[in-house]
Amino acid sequence: MVKQIRNFQVVETGHVTPNMFRVRFGGPEVSEFPEGFAGGYLKLRIPLEGDAVAVRTYTIRHQDRDGIDVDFALHGDRDAAGLATRWALDAQPGMSLEAGGPGQPKPLPAADGHYVIAGDMTALPAISVNIEALGPGASGDVFLEIQHEDDIQDLAVPPNLRLHWLVNPVPGSRPELLADAVRGLDWPAELTYAWVATEFEAMRNLRTYLRGERGLGPDQLYISSYWKRGLVEDDHRTVKSADAQAESAA
Repeated sequence: MVKQIRNFQVVETGHVTPNMFRVRFGGPEVSEFPEGFAGGYLKLRIPLEGDAVAVRTYTIRHQDRDGIDVDFALHGDRDAAGLATRWALDAQPGMSLEAGGPGQPKPLPAADGHYVIAGDMTALPAISVNIEALGPGASGDVFLEIQHEDDIQDLAVPPNLRLHWLVNPVPGSRPELLADAVRGLDWPAELTYAWVATEFEAMRNLRTYLRGERGLGPDQLYISSYWKRGLVEDDHRTVKSADAQAESAA
Protein backbone atom coordinates (compact mmCIF):
# COMPACT_ATOMS: atom_id res chain seq x y z
CA MET A 1 0.00 0.00 0.00
CA VAL A 2 1.47 3.33 -1.09
CA LYS A 3 0.96 6.05 1.49
CA GLN A 4 0.57 9.60 0.29
CA ILE A 5 -0.43 13.03 1.46
CA ARG A 6 -3.95 14.09 0.55
CA ASN A 7 -5.89 17.27 1.08
CA PHE A 8 -9.15 16.78 2.98
CA GLN A 9 -11.99 19.25 3.52
CA VAL A 10 -13.88 19.58 6.78
CA VAL A 11 -17.52 18.66 6.23
CA GLU A 12 -18.94 18.58 9.75
CA THR A 13 -17.78 18.80 13.37
CA GLY A 14 -19.38 18.09 16.72
CA HIS A 15 -19.27 16.28 20.04
CA VAL A 16 -19.84 12.53 20.13
CA THR A 17 -19.82 12.75 23.95
CA PRO A 18 -18.68 15.59 26.24
CA ASN A 19 -15.05 14.49 25.98
CA MET A 20 -14.96 13.08 22.46
CA PHE A 21 -15.06 15.41 19.45
CA ARG A 22 -15.52 14.30 15.85
CA VAL A 23 -14.40 15.85 12.59
CA ARG A 24 -15.81 14.47 9.35
CA PHE A 25 -13.58 14.95 6.33
CA GLY A 26 -14.75 14.91 2.74
CA GLY A 27 -13.79 16.26 -0.65
CA PRO A 28 -12.46 14.80 -3.90
CA GLU A 29 -9.30 13.33 -2.34
CA VAL A 30 -11.27 11.53 0.36
CA SER A 31 -13.26 9.78 -2.35
CA GLU A 32 -9.95 8.51 -3.76
CA PHE A 33 -8.82 7.17 -0.37
CA PRO A 34 -8.37 3.35 -0.25
CA GLU A 35 -11.36 1.45 1.12
CA GLY A 36 -11.31 -0.75 4.21
CA PHE A 37 -9.12 1.31 6.53
CA ALA A 38 -11.50 1.99 9.43
CA GLY A 39 -9.43 1.33 12.54
CA GLY A 40 -6.26 2.29 10.71
CA TYR A 41 -4.71 5.70 11.09
CA LEU A 42 -4.00 9.03 9.45
CA LYS A 43 -1.02 11.32 9.95
CA LEU A 44 -2.73 14.69 10.32
CA ARG A 45 -0.49 17.59 9.31
CA ILE A 46 -1.41 20.43 11.67
CA PRO A 47 -0.26 23.80 10.25
CA LEU A 48 2.11 25.94 12.30
CA GLU A 49 3.65 29.33 11.51
CA GLY A 50 4.97 29.73 8.02
CA ASP A 51 5.14 26.47 6.09
CA ALA A 52 5.85 24.30 9.13
CA VAL A 53 3.54 21.45 10.18
CA ALA A 54 3.23 19.20 13.22
CA VAL A 55 2.30 15.59 12.43
CA ARG A 56 -0.16 13.88 14.75
CA THR A 57 -1.53 10.31 14.49
CA TYR A 58 -5.27 9.64 14.67
CA THR A 59 -7.50 6.63 14.10
CA ILE A 60 -10.09 6.43 11.33
CA ARG A 61 -13.31 5.83 13.27
CA HIS A 62 -15.66 5.55 10.27
CA GLN A 63 -15.03 5.42 6.56
CA ASP A 64 -17.41 5.44 3.62
CA ARG A 65 -17.25 6.62 0.03
CA ASP A 66 -18.19 10.17 0.98
CA GLY A 67 -16.15 10.78 4.10
CA ILE A 68 -13.80 9.83 6.90
CA ASP A 69 -14.60 10.42 10.57
CA VAL A 70 -11.80 11.12 13.06
CA ASP A 71 -12.49 11.30 16.81
CA PHE A 72 -10.41 13.45 19.17
CA ALA A 73 -10.30 12.65 22.90
CA LEU A 74 -10.47 15.87 24.90
CA HIS A 75 -8.14 16.11 27.90
CA GLY A 76 -9.27 19.29 29.58
CA ASP A 77 -10.35 22.61 28.06
CA ARG A 78 -9.17 24.04 24.76
CA ASP A 79 -6.25 25.99 26.23
CA ALA A 80 -4.83 22.80 27.76
CA ALA A 81 -5.36 20.74 24.61
CA GLY A 82 -2.68 19.60 22.20
CA LEU A 83 -2.17 21.02 18.72
CA ALA A 84 -4.41 18.56 16.90
CA THR A 85 -7.26 18.83 19.40
CA ARG A 86 -7.17 22.63 19.30
CA TRP A 87 -7.23 22.49 15.51
CA ALA A 88 -10.23 20.14 15.60
CA LEU A 89 -12.16 22.29 18.05
CA ASP A 90 -11.59 25.36 15.88
CA ALA A 91 -12.32 23.59 12.58
CA GLN A 92 -15.17 24.84 10.45
CA PRO A 93 -16.81 23.30 7.37
CA GLY A 94 -14.87 24.24 4.28
CA MET A 95 -11.48 24.30 5.98
CA SER A 96 -8.83 21.96 4.60
CA LEU A 97 -6.16 19.79 6.18
CA GLU A 98 -3.43 17.62 4.73
CA ALA A 99 -3.27 14.03 5.95
CA GLY A 100 -0.85 11.20 5.24
CA GLY A 101 -1.72 7.55 5.19
CA PRO A 102 -3.38 5.21 5.47
CA GLY A 103 -1.72 3.26 8.23
CA GLN A 104 -2.70 -0.35 8.71
CA PRO A 105 -5.47 -1.27 11.20
CA LYS A 106 -4.68 -3.61 14.09
CA PRO A 107 -7.82 -5.79 14.03
CA LEU A 108 -8.79 -8.69 16.24
CA PRO A 109 -8.07 -12.10 14.72
CA ALA A 110 -10.95 -14.42 13.88
CA ALA A 111 -14.55 -13.38 14.45
CA ASP A 112 -16.10 -15.58 17.10
CA GLY A 113 -13.34 -16.05 19.68
CA HIS A 114 -12.91 -14.97 23.30
CA TYR A 115 -11.19 -11.63 23.90
CA VAL A 116 -9.81 -9.39 26.63
CA ILE A 117 -9.58 -5.77 25.46
CA ALA A 118 -8.50 -2.64 27.33
CA GLY A 119 -7.98 0.98 26.41
CA ASP A 120 -8.66 4.60 27.25
CA MET A 121 -10.48 7.23 25.22
CA THR A 122 -7.58 7.66 22.78
CA ALA A 123 -8.02 4.00 21.83
CA LEU A 124 -11.82 4.00 21.90
CA PRO A 125 -12.14 4.67 18.13
CA ALA A 126 -9.91 1.70 17.23
CA ILE A 127 -11.51 -0.56 19.84
CA SER A 128 -14.98 0.42 18.64
CA VAL A 129 -14.14 -0.49 15.05
CA ASN A 130 -12.66 -3.82 16.15
CA ILE A 131 -15.46 -4.99 18.41
CA GLU A 132 -18.20 -3.85 16.02
CA ALA A 133 -16.61 -6.12 13.39
CA LEU A 134 -16.82 -9.25 15.58
CA GLY A 135 -19.18 -12.09 14.81
CA PRO A 136 -22.27 -12.89 16.88
CA GLY A 137 -20.49 -15.74 18.66
CA ALA A 138 -17.68 -13.58 20.05
CA SER A 139 -17.33 -13.27 23.82
CA GLY A 140 -15.07 -11.68 26.39
CA ASP A 141 -14.52 -8.47 28.33
CA VAL A 142 -13.77 -4.94 27.15
CA PHE A 143 -12.45 -2.40 29.69
CA LEU A 144 -12.79 1.23 28.60
CA GLU A 145 -11.44 4.12 30.65
CA ILE A 146 -13.49 7.28 30.16
CA GLN A 147 -13.58 10.68 31.84
CA HIS A 148 -17.26 10.86 32.75
CA GLU A 149 -20.29 8.59 32.69
CA ASP A 150 -21.65 10.75 29.89
CA ASP A 151 -18.75 9.56 27.72
CA ILE A 152 -20.28 6.08 27.49
CA GLN A 153 -21.02 5.34 23.83
CA ASP A 154 -23.68 3.07 22.39
CA LEU A 155 -21.63 0.42 20.59
CA ALA A 156 -23.05 -2.43 18.54
CA VAL A 157 -21.37 -5.50 20.02
CA PRO A 158 -22.12 -9.25 20.28
CA PRO A 159 -24.37 -10.20 23.22
CA ASN A 160 -21.63 -12.11 25.07
CA LEU A 161 -19.04 -9.34 24.87
CA ARG A 162 -19.21 -7.42 28.14
CA LEU A 163 -18.37 -3.70 28.22
CA HIS A 164 -16.89 -2.29 31.44
CA TRP A 165 -16.77 1.52 31.55
CA LEU A 166 -14.23 2.84 34.10
CA VAL A 167 -14.48 6.52 35.01
CA ASN A 168 -11.29 8.52 35.60
CA PRO A 169 -11.79 12.30 35.33
CA VAL A 170 -8.07 13.02 34.84
CA PRO A 171 -6.61 10.94 31.98
CA GLY A 172 -3.24 9.43 32.80
CA SER A 173 -3.54 10.04 36.54
CA ARG A 174 -4.40 6.43 37.44
CA PRO A 175 -2.12 4.17 35.39
CA GLU A 176 -3.13 1.18 37.51
CA LEU A 177 -6.87 1.47 36.79
CA LEU A 178 -7.13 -0.70 33.68
CA ALA A 179 -4.58 -3.26 34.88
CA ASP A 180 -6.39 -3.71 38.20
CA ALA A 181 -9.68 -4.22 36.37
CA VAL A 182 -8.18 -6.84 34.06
CA ARG A 183 -6.50 -8.58 37.00
CA GLY A 184 -9.93 -8.89 38.61
CA LEU A 185 -11.19 -11.13 35.81
CA ASP A 186 -11.74 -14.82 36.25
CA TRP A 187 -9.18 -15.64 33.59
CA PRO A 188 -10.75 -17.52 30.66
CA ALA A 189 -9.77 -21.14 30.08
CA GLU A 190 -9.38 -20.37 26.39
CA LEU A 191 -8.33 -16.92 25.19
CA THR A 192 -8.25 -16.05 21.51
CA TYR A 193 -6.57 -12.68 21.83
CA ALA A 194 -5.87 -9.70 24.11
CA TRP A 195 -5.78 -6.19 22.63
CA VAL A 196 -4.50 -3.18 24.60
CA ALA A 197 -3.85 0.46 23.73
CA THR A 198 -3.67 3.24 26.28
CA GLU A 199 -1.40 5.74 28.05
CA PHE A 200 2.26 4.70 28.35
CA GLU A 201 2.41 3.93 32.08
CA ALA A 202 -0.96 2.20 31.97
CA MET A 203 0.30 0.13 29.06
CA ARG A 204 3.37 -0.93 31.05
CA ASN A 205 1.19 -2.08 33.95
CA LEU A 206 -0.98 -4.13 31.61
CA ARG A 207 2.08 -5.54 29.86
CA THR A 208 3.53 -6.69 33.17
CA TYR A 209 0.38 -8.68 33.81
CA LEU A 210 -0.52 -9.95 30.35
CA ARG A 211 2.94 -10.67 29.01
CA GLY A 212 4.90 -11.14 32.22
CA GLU A 213 2.41 -13.00 34.41
CA ARG A 214 -0.02 -14.51 31.93
CA GLY A 215 2.69 -15.33 29.43
CA LEU A 216 0.87 -14.05 26.35
CA GLY A 217 3.08 -13.90 23.28
CA PRO A 218 2.67 -11.96 20.01
CA ASP A 219 0.23 -14.56 18.69
CA GLN A 220 -2.22 -13.67 21.48
CA LEU A 221 -1.40 -10.08 22.38
CA TYR A 222 -1.34 -6.68 20.71
CA ILE A 223 -0.22 -3.99 23.15
CA SER A 224 0.73 -0.38 22.48
CA SER A 225 0.88 3.03 24.11
CA TYR A 226 -0.91 5.76 22.20
CA TRP A 227 0.35 8.64 24.35
CA LYS A 228 2.27 9.50 27.51
CA ARG A 229 1.05 11.96 30.09
CA GLY A 230 2.98 15.21 29.92
CA LEU A 231 4.59 14.55 26.52
CA VAL A 232 3.75 15.58 22.98
CA GLU A 233 3.64 12.86 20.33
CA ASP A 234 7.23 13.34 19.12
CA ASP A 235 8.63 12.92 22.64
CA HIS A 236 6.31 10.00 23.36
CA ARG A 237 7.56 8.28 20.22
CA THR A 238 11.14 8.54 21.53
CA VAL A 239 10.20 7.10 24.91
CA LYS A 240 8.14 4.37 23.27
CA SER A 241 11.04 3.35 21.01
CA ALA A 242 13.46 3.16 23.93
CA ASP A 243 10.99 1.09 25.92
CA ALA A 244 10.50 -1.32 23.03
CA GLN A 245 14.28 -1.76 22.66
CA ALA A 246 14.61 -2.43 26.40
CA GLU A 247 11.83 -5.02 26.23
CA SER A 248 13.46 -6.75 23.26
CA ALA A 249 16.80 -6.92 25.08
CA ALA A 250 15.27 -8.29 28.30
